[in-house]
Amino acid sequence: MLGNAPEFQALLRAMRIVSATDVTVLVTGESGTGKELLAQALHENSRRRDKPFITVNCAALPSQLAETELFVHCKGAFTGASSESIGKVKAANGGTLFLDEIGELPVAVQAKLLRFLETGECQTVGRPSSQRVDVRVIAATNRDLSQSINDGSFRRDLYYRLHVVPLELPPLRQRPGDVNLLLKGLTTELASTYNLRPPIYSKMVLNSLNNYQWPGNVRELKNFSERMLILFSGRNVEIENLPHEFRNHRVSSQSGQFVLPEQGLSMDELEASLIEQALGKTFGNRSKAARLLGLTRDTLLYRMKKYAIEC
Repeated sequence: MLGNAPEFQALLRAMRIVSATDVTVLVTGESGTGKELLAQALHENSRRRDKPFITVNCAALPSQLAETELFVHCKGAFTGASSESIGKVKAANGGTLFLDEIGELPVAVQAKLLRFLETGECQTVGRPSSQRVDVRVIAATNRDLSQSINDGSFRRDLYYRLHVVPLELPPLRQRPGDVNLLLKGLTTELASTYNLRPPIYSKMVLNSLNNYQWPGNVRELKNFSERMLILFSGRNVEIENLPHEFRNHRVSSQSGQFVLPEQGLSMDELEASLIEQALGKTFGNRSKAARLLGLTRDTLLYRMKKYAIEC
């Protein structure tokens, strides 16, 4: 997991501390922030690293089959049960069970999960017997579980049983400086996979990417990196080559006022970027560029020299 932002580094330190224990962890964060990657890191840094890491997407479990997917069921326990199945919980015995999108788990199955968390016993569907298993549980959600509790779709007692150690992944827009680091790392990895040369991003493009809000977080950045690698392998990427959502977001404005990005900005980089854009719009005509920026020509020339901008 890449990132130098202070909030992200604090999260990684907490993850390493927690991984040394078997405590139940609830990972929260917006979609695309890397919750499953964090769960895998918890597992790989734990004493269970050589045991199974089993992932369950609770949102994809059919409500009528959720219990049998999680827990052991015997042959004939229900219509269609033609053979015995050990279930995901028992499959993770000795290792880690990752329950992704835990907020989507049907309420009826939440009671069974709560009992398992409290006793460590895996109830066999279709039999009165139960079996003790040794599993570390990590759950994740992008939902507000407190709201789900209020509307009756999530059990309060299960929430507190999962919420032993909460780890919240910050959105990418709140990780200053990490966009460039992630872009480089993802591009290098993808270039190796596709056997392609990485594209070359201009300074203006990097400024635009750093000012973008990234609503899809790291997943969106990975998709962007893959798209640009395939389309511009070994070539220069300029502002006009960016998808429209990035070009439209270069300068945020509202009621004629500039809106400061949540992650902050560099005044020098912003000024240099605006000068480069003005020169681009005027095809290098310095007098026209100065008028676009509300500057005198001499002031523009001074600032071009200051930032080593040539045209």
